[in-house]
Amino acid sequence: MKKFGLVSSAVLMLAGVTAASADDLNVVCSNEQDWCDLMVDAFEAVNADVDVQMVRKSTGETLAQIRAEAGNPKIDVWWGGTGDPHLIAAAEGLTQASNVDTSELLGWAKNLTEISNGRTVGVHAGALGIAYNSEILAEKDILPPACWVDLTDSRFSGEIQVANPNSSGTAYTELATFVQVFGEDQAFQLLSDIGKNVNSYTKSGSAPSKAAARGETGVSIGFMHDMVKLRKTGFPLEIVSPCEGTGYEVGGVSIIEGARNFEDAVKWVEFVITAEAQSRGPEVGTYNVPSNANATSDPDAPRLTDIKLIDYDFATYGSSETRARLLARWDTEVSDPNSQ
Repeated sequence: MKKFGLVSSAVLMLAGVTAASADDLNVVCSNEQDWCDLMVDAFEAVNADVDVQMVRKSTGETLAQIRAEAGNPKIDVWWGGTGDPHLIAAAEGLTQASNVDTSELLGWAKNLTEISNGRTVGVHAGALGIAYNSEILAEKDILPPACWVDLTDSRFSGEIQVANPNSSGTAYTELATFVQVFGEDQAFQLLSDIGKNVNSYTKSGSAPSKAAARGETGVSIGFMHDMVKLRKTGFPLEIVSPCEGTGYEVGGVSIIEGARNFEDAVKWVEFVITAEAQSRGPEVGTYNVPSNANATSDPDAPRLTDIKLIDYDFATYGSSETRARLLARWDTEVSDPNSQ
């Protein structure tokens, strides 16, 4: 059994499955589960001597884990998820440079590597957006949103779902985007006003758009590539690039400081930044923008050049101090009642 997913090691041992050994490559994946599984299988196919044990966790959960395990890490490599937590881990000395060749990567991916002093490498990009279920809004005669500020309107009362930025890298990107677009004080006022229309704050950043696709909520905030996957599956989901402009993520891959299996961790980093590996995303409905300039994308995937992107300040909003301050203010002024 290669992939433990979210099953505890205790349950596995009761089932007669041996927990991962120190010789295995232990990967935490902050991408979607199907993409995680595909890359494990693809990696092992070309690295037959390496056994990968993979678990999927959100970026916030992973950052908390590697902080708790500093000096005695159980993880070798952390792959995927938004870049801000990867930068924070780098700044705190929780990750180490892989020194892989990044010459084939696009500029925004190289920038993430430079900012982190080589401790994380850019693997994909994705723009933040709004999705809405066209059938629900039509049935309730609700005018669809076109801008971030529209989400404060009372017509969306109980119709919005978004993730909690304490656990979700997607939601932290949203928080940082609002601060950069509107200024900090206005951003928190807007987030508080939107919060009055929120029916649920989820732990995972992709969960709100899945709920909107299924008709469990009318509107979601998340990354556009996750929304494309759902729309291509046949759900009545429409995607909005907010009129004020929007932020974006640059996902990272990082080797943990003190990793027990550093050599195989480097192999993992080298593999996931290849054009061949990144081009396989659409096989499992992954439509983010690959970082390798030679990788191919699905024609329906979001095109960054077609989106009004802000000049996202990764250095500032990827710092531990900024993140901690913004999250504390969010807890005080916006808050998630389910987290109290």
